[in-house]
Amino acid sequence: MDSSGTTRRQVTRQKLYEAAVTLIAEKGFSATTVDEIAERAGVAKGTVYYNFKSKTELFEELLRHGVGLLTESLRSAADATEERGGTRVQALDAMIRAGLVFIDRYPAFTQLYVAELWRTNRAWQSTLLVVRQEAVAVVEGVLREGVANGELSEEIDIQLTAAALVGMVLVAALDWQAFQPERTIDDVHSALSLLLHGRVSGR
Repeated sequence: MDSSGTTRRQVTRQKLYEAAVTLIAEKGFSATTVDEIAERAGVAKGTVYYNFKSKTELFEELLRHGVGLLTESLRSAADATEERGGTRVQALDAMIRAGLVFIDRYPAFTQLYVAELWRTNRAWQSTLLVVRQEAVAVVEGVLREGVANGELSEEIDIQLTAAALVGMVLVAALDWQAFQPERTIDDVHSALSLLLHGRVSGR
């Protein structure tokens, strides 16, 4: 496939992701049909099956795509902090900000992702666990670096702390959007930043 064909397919897939995430967040997975996804995306039904074998595969790829974007935003925030000579706690703080920006940009995906984390017996459960760990692993890496260079306490449970930080951002952001929409992203970031310093740095 030439580059123009690859680009067209990427654009089509993006349209399908956006249509699917919005519909599934509104109606649920079972109630959403491929016809509705195609109509919302502005493509023919056959185009959905050309790109994905089934609605389930589309949803799995949607999870991979969305969490991949989140993971990359977290990694970029950490790398940018390191390039500026910042500390690991500053990197974690920048990652919190990046997470909030992502959630503010993709609220429907975030709602769907959080809801699916707590469901069982789904065909995509293993995929969800893998992509979740990819995002958490970025935070774990920064925590390990902080412990290794003496910035953070060796007593920190890295796995649990990383999961707690990611969960804190997800839940706080959804609460912000649903119940406190008058707050700015700066307000929310400031509050979570204080929690970060209390939980991780102990200062």
